[in-house]
Amino acid sequence: MNDTTWTVKGGKVLGPAPFFIAGIVNVTPDSFYDGGTHADTASGVAHGLELARQGAHILDIGGESTRPYSDPVGEAEEMARVLPVVQGLIEARTCAVISVDTYKAKVAARCLEAGAAIINDVSGFRFEPELLDVLAEYKPGYVLMHSLGRPETMQVEPRYDDVVGEIMAFFEERLSVLDRAGLPMDRVVLDPGIGFGKKLEHNLTILREIERFYALGLPIYMGLSNKSIWKGLLGAESGERRNATQAATAVLAAKGVPIHRVHEVQLTRQSLTIARELA
Repeated sequence: MNDTTWTVKGGKVLGPAPFFIAGIVNVTPDSFYDGGTHADTASGVAHGLELARQGAHILDIGGESTRPYSDPVGEAEEMARVLPVVQGLIEARTCAVISVDTYKAKVAARCLEAGAAIINDVSGFRFEPELLDVLAEYKPGYVLMHSLGRPETMQVEPRYDDVVGEIMAFFEERLSVLDRAGLPMDRVVLDPGIGFGKKLEHNLTILREIERFYALGLPIYMGLSNKSIWKGLLGAESGERRNATQAATAVLAAKGVPIHRVHEVQLTRQSLTIARELA
């Protein structure tokens, strides 16, 4: 496991470190795993602080579920859910860097102004092209993720001839646009989008062949925590996927994946520490 750095808003450099953990803070009523558990501002802030205490380097705050077949949330509603949690965590002086899981340009801009440093975008700035202007202006850390369509339709018969090759081509095209817009490449990490317009065999191929993405020269950001891939592979229901998540996380870390977005931070820190020590 080699050390990785990631530059975020304001030129702050995370690392060098062997791994980074992004703790998931869902402030939504309908997320697939913990929807409604931390949906109000106070519980969202408290959950974020607890994940930071457990060792999260990043807190990824999301106000719209992007699970398959989910309905979109309006800009005003998403802003009302996310912005107060960002502000609350900043005011609490958390040691973790604040990330916002959004594809909406105005939500991203307001949260960056409030102190967030990373934008985690499931759309590759395709749903709202204006997001590119926000990225160029604020120059935050940016998670460029691949998705085959929008959440409400992405799982309707997804097809690929070469899933890894096609995702790499998508990344290359989007990176070219980001570079021309003026976002430094040291701000960008790549998320292949497990479960976003992929069948079980697509997801498994991505994970088996994850090293192919290293040719792009940027860190990989992995989001597979408690996802339905584990139901497809193991028959594990939503509350039964922690062991699968941790096993896969350790294997991927040993393969060189440095950034892991997870629900269970403390368990993940243990898994990644073991992977580091045994590599």
